[in-house]
Amino acid sequence: MPEVEVLAVELNGPERFTVFIDRVGKSVDHALCERVTDVLRDYLRNYTVDVSSPGIERPLRKPEHFRNVVGRHVQLRTGERRRLRGEVVDADDRAVTVKTDNEAVEVPYDAILRGNLIEER
Repeated sequence: MPEVEVLAVELNGPERFTVFIDRVGKSVDHALCERVTDVLRDYLRNYTVDVSSPGIERPLRKPEHFRNVVGRHVQLRTGERRRLRGEVVDADDRAVTVKTDNEAVEVPYDAILRGNLIEER
C-alpha cells in the first residue's frame, strides 16, 4: 500500500505480532488498520496480528524518524541492555545524539534495539 509506512513490527509472543503503521499527511484510522490487516490475511492462519497507529509512544526505527523528533524526548534501549531517556539533540545518517540529565550520548542506530517517543517532561 503506497500511502502506508510500516514504522515497526513488534513480536508480542510466539504467535502474536503488532504492525505499527503511519501515513503522511493523514491520520491512521480504523478503516486503514482494517485494510492493512486484510493485506496480511495469510498470516492470520498462524498468528494473531494487530495493526495499530503509532500512538503517543511512536516507535522510532529509522534515521528519518529520529530527525523528525529533534527537540523531543525519547527512550532508547540498546544491545547492552542500557536504557537512555532524554532529548534528541541531533540525528544524522549513522547515529542519534540524546541529551540525558548528565551528558549528551551519541548512539549508533545499529546499537538501538528499541526506540520510542515519550511525553515531554
